[in-house]
Amino acid sequence: MTMDVDTVLQSLTLEEKISLLAGDTFWATRAIPSKGVPSIQTCDGPNGVRTRDTTATCFPAATSVAATFDPKLAAQLGRALGREARNRGGACVLGPTVCIHRHPLGGRNFESYSEDPLLTGRMAASMVRGLQSGAGVAATLKHFVANEQETERMTVDEAIGARALREIYLRPFEMVVTGGAPPWAVMTAYNKINGTHCDASRWLLDGVLRGDWGWRGLVMSDWGGTNSVAASLDAGLDLEMPGPARVRKGPRVLDAVWNGEVSEEVITRRARNVLELAKTIEDARSAISYTPQSKEDEIREHGALVREAGARGIVLLKNEGNILPLRTLGELRGKTKLKIACIGFAQEALIHGGGSAGVNAHYSVTPWEALQAALGDSVELTYAKGAYTDRYLPALQNDGSAGTVTGLDGNPGFSRVFYEEGATMPSSTAHGQPDSTYSPLGTLESLWKTLELVCDFVPRESGQHYLSCTGIGPTQVLVDDQVVIDQQRNCRDPMGALFGAVAQDEIRHRFEAGRAYRVVVRSRPPAAVGLEILEGKTGARLGFALASARDADLQADAVRAAAAADVALVFTGHTPAWETEGRDQASFHLPRQDALVAAVARARPGATVVVNATGVAVAMPWLGDVAAVLQAWFPGQEAGAAVVDVLTGRVNPEGHLPVSFPRRIEDAPAHGNFPGEYGPQDGKLRVNYAEGVFVGYRHYDRIPRDKVNFPFGHGLSYTTFDLAGLQVKTVGRAAERDKGEGEEQNKFILTASITNTGSLAGATAVQLYVGRVAESADHPVKTLVAFEKVRLEPGEKKEIELVASARDFAYYEEVGNKWALDSGEYRFLMGFSAENIVQEVRARLDRDLAWKP
Repeated sequence: MTMDVDTVLQSLTLEEKISLLAGDTFWATRAIPSKGVPSIQTCDGPNGVRTRDTTATCFPAATSVAATFDPKLAAQLGRALGREARNRGGACVLGPTVCIHRHPLGGRNFESYSEDPLLTGRMAASMVRGLQSGAGVAATLKHFVANEQETERMTVDEAIGARALREIYLRPFEMVVTGGAPPWAVMTAYNKINGTHCDASRWLLDGVLRGDWGWRGLVMSDWGGTNSVAASLDAGLDLEMPGPARVRKGPRVLDAVWNGEVSEEVITRRARNVLELAKTIEDARSAISYTPQSKEDEIREHGALVREAGARGIVLLKNEGNILPLRTLGELRGKTKLKIACIGFAQEALIHGGGSAGVNAHYSVTPWEALQAALGDSVELTYAKGAYTDRYLPALQNDGSAGTVTGLDGNPGFSRVFYEEGATMPSSTAHGQPDSTYSPLGTLESLWKTLELVCDFVPRESGQHYLSCTGIGPTQVLVDDQVVIDQQRNCRDPMGALFGAVAQDEIRHRFEAGRAYRVVVRSRPPAAVGLEILEGKTGARLGFALASARDADLQADAVRAAAAADVALVFTGHTPAWETEGRDQASFHLPRQDALVAAVARARPGATVVVNATGVAVAMPWLGDVAAVLQAWFPGQEAGAAVVDVLTGRVNPEGHLPVSFPRRIEDAPAHGNFPGEYGPQDGKLRVNYAEGVFVGYRHYDRIPRDKVNFPFGHGLSYTTFDLAGLQVKTVGRAAERDKGEGEEQNKFILTASITNTGSLAGATAVQLYVGRVAESADHPVKTLVAFEKVRLEPGEKKEIELVASARDFAYYEEVGNKWALDSGEYRFLMGFSAENIVQEVRARLDRDLAWKP
């Protein structure tokens, strides 16, 4: 029997209600067992359940899923994710993320689906439906709204017009929330919108979410993202996370009630929403028959799903001379044994980005391993790293790579020593730490204490080796009592410190092989971090690299390998250190890899293939010099197998770009307004969304096409497709509406035929756009309104039908606070990308249309 919310509410004292409005622990809500109130266990999960103690499946990141243009596949992934969360005790998954790719340098873009709100909304809605349907696990739609950058994300103030908010940034949230299977929870963003923090915005939470959209569910803050007591409660923020309470701690909320800043009725409403989420989860679980998977079944079944989804999301950007698939190349060249040079990240698995989306995966497959498994003795593989691509020096650890590391007790690893403030004798010592990385989140033992990481280090070779270190607070590194690094202030990027994404200054120091050096990292607590989750926490990271490893001419090795091969595969991309929550990317260019690709292409002209693993668009200055390019994204733990499936033709590529790939960062729509400017008076960061609704292809449609390497929706195949016979008819009629989705409205049904004109079975995403015949500077040239993934055998022909709702290409009229569509003639454009439009028909609207939000 599940909880009766009204009965429980009546039994709770005011203090008990207040206690429900903040988390109890870092991951869980407060339980009151005596009153029948359970705790709700949350877990990170945009692309996998993040746990420390157990492994889990690493699913493809959101951009990879969006590139499939297949909502059914998104639902499958959601169901699998929900099962894994429940198998690990989770009841509420913190995802999906449905913010927009506003700028290619957004550090967390890979967690979000697309630059287009309709593609984002449809894929996210299917993910939510799948996640909540099979295991009684809540989805948490985030980050509401406009968390498109990591720079100063806790405090940045974003100036966004009402029209851009409604048409671009709120639209995917609206689609998910007002769809047939709304999420049970929503998470607010850290940032401010037009001067007000999202967690305290009554317009956003009460006006739009619960008012215009009629949503009923729990609203929680992002971790550390509650910025006020009364204002956030009044606005509609039900739950402060994480726990224990920080802003809502102690008597603060009770005092606000007694002082008249917030009413007891508001407290009751907020507590009700917490209880309703617990009841929704309980009711869902009691309504289904659920059998937990064994770990073996999970690994097998979900591994196969990840491999399929990862391969289907890979986008074939270029394939000059049909160099791919590799089996065909061997046949064309009459080779019985093809020689392949594997360069770059071939022996590393780039499965996810950094931050809270990182997953302790069951396993990961590298391209090197997958090539060996797929091709065996039929090819000869050679390997060269090609470039030094680490963002930070590797953590010094006792793995033999640099030498031996011994703690104070004589055992391998570091000793961790704590001193109370002002004390000369340690308060505690822990031994056997495996490396020099100490996370401040795992324990409270470091609170307001000085930390020392101590070891005796014996290098395995002599040289002017590399050292780097960053502490959250002021930090020194001493080698035999000599200060070699002196960081006198807090680290420059405290938010990045949460995820190891901290800037580090490198120095060089002379070491002699075989000699023992006493290395001490001494780090004090930070002062005035401005991030409560880090206040008083001590943490530091010591990096080290041998001179022989760092100074080697890796590119020369790669050039030699390429010149001796029939084909060179260059695996480029971003590690989780380069593309991560906590900081935006430093450059549009691949880190230290462009020169490598260019050199390999010169050494192996006409036979260089680039496989790029990033969650975002990147510069490709070498594009004209290489024969083929695959965009692999972050495809999950089967990354290498998914890539090789496409390289070898086991899977015919079918992915399409969910984001545009500009040639230069200067041509991106938000260039000059990202990440914003600091105010000369107060030093606060502000960013102007000056591009308005002209985001992604809406912007690129208005500038010369040669400024785009690859347009939104682009994706090649090993077969070919033909679209023909596009026709349009109008059904339904306009109606005034009080709500968004699902009510009577003008609809246009488009029909066409598609034929596989090649020799291989394949799939493609047919895309439908709508634009005005009389183009206007105030409106996009065209807008994506529908898409469908179509699978065809060689020579097969299918009739397809796509539905365009007038609401999907309406605009938001700020003066009247309404959705509107002007009468006139409209172009209905069907094709395979925003540029590759194959068919066009026109239809006329005879009168102006309008809808309430």
